[in-house]
Amino acid sequence: MSIEVLSSGPMLTVQDAGRCGLRHLGVSNAGPIDGPAMALANALCGNPVDAAALEFAGPGGSFRSTRAVRFAVTGGLCDIRIEGRPVLASMSHRLNPGEILRVGVPDGVVWGYLAFSGGIAIAPVLGSRSTHLRSGLGGVEGRALRAGDVLPLGPDEIDAPCLRSGNTLRGSKVGEPIRVILGPQQDYFSAEILERLTTEEFTVTPQRDRMAMVLGGVDMPAAGGHDIVSDGTVPGSIQVPGSGRPIVLLAESQTTGGYPKIATVVSADLPRLAQLPVGTRFRFGIVSRDEGEELWLAHCRNLRATLADLVPKSEGVLRSDYLLSCDLVGGIFCPEEVVWSELSQGNRRSE
Repeated sequence: MSIEVLSSGPMLTVQDAGRCGLRHLGVSNAGPIDGPAMALANALCGNPVDAAALEFAGPGGSFRSTRAVRFAVTGGLCDIRIEGRPVLASMSHRLNPGEILRVGVPDGVVWGYLAFSGGIAIAPVLGSRSTHLRSGLGGVEGRALRAGDVLPLGPDEIDAPCLRSGNTLRGSKVGEPIRVILGPQQDYFSAEILERLTTEEFTVTPQRDRMAMVLGGVDMPAAGGHDIVSDGTVPGSIQVPGSGRPIVLLAESQTTGGYPKIATVVSADLPRLAQLPVGTRFRFGIVSRDEGEELWLAHCRNLRATLADLVPKSEGVLRSDYLLSCDLVGGIFCPEEVVWSELSQGNRRSE
């Protein structure tokens, strides 16, 4: 019971919820860039939301299964074909033994997710199956997948129905600022630079990977210098090096850093920022820590409601509510192990 990779894009990796609780040992989380999109893909296949799935940027690749299996692609609209027959994203489909599944480039976003029923059952490393490319840890030999790789699958009830979401996973509205909490080194920056953080537009540059993304459009010189005694970082930290171009840390971020951090993107908005295509212009908005926590809780409630509202799909029927909602998946990221556990339990209760 396995999936064979026939071809792959350059950023096809195995990810699950990540390695929580090891940053004090120098091991960063890894896991998905867009946690809610991966959770939805898993739920559509009847998996726990923290099951291992595939993440890709650019083309996903082509795949063949040794057994009948359900699969789902999420993250955004995408060209998905079974033996040349197009199927829709954000709902699950049946792939029969020997059939070839081809997954193209996500449209309007950067990161896509492909889950298979049963989940990818490779051996975990430090409690997680996630691939950490920078350190070569986890996944398949710590690297991106390539043609010829064979991925074992966990047990599955293939007779279970294919599903679609009866509810839209809604994050912030398009064009709304990316919310941040100032600090912890905001005192390294002048009042003028802090004002520019929220009044000027930043641009997404091509310099990005699973570790971080570099922003353009606004230079942020630090009056207090660009070197600090190294301290802790988290996904969402906005570091400002000597170039003055902000760097937003993502899932594979280092655990410490020596650049001042002007602000931190709230967990509720980090996937939305990470999914913005190259050239997109956006603004930041400052919120308090309490506001950031409330945003996070609200997004978690929305995700739980979406996962609880999955319904059997109607084969061959294009519903208008689905077509209006299928490119709106995204908005929150679940970095803490306890929240992934709660979501997984809630998903099992809804089955």
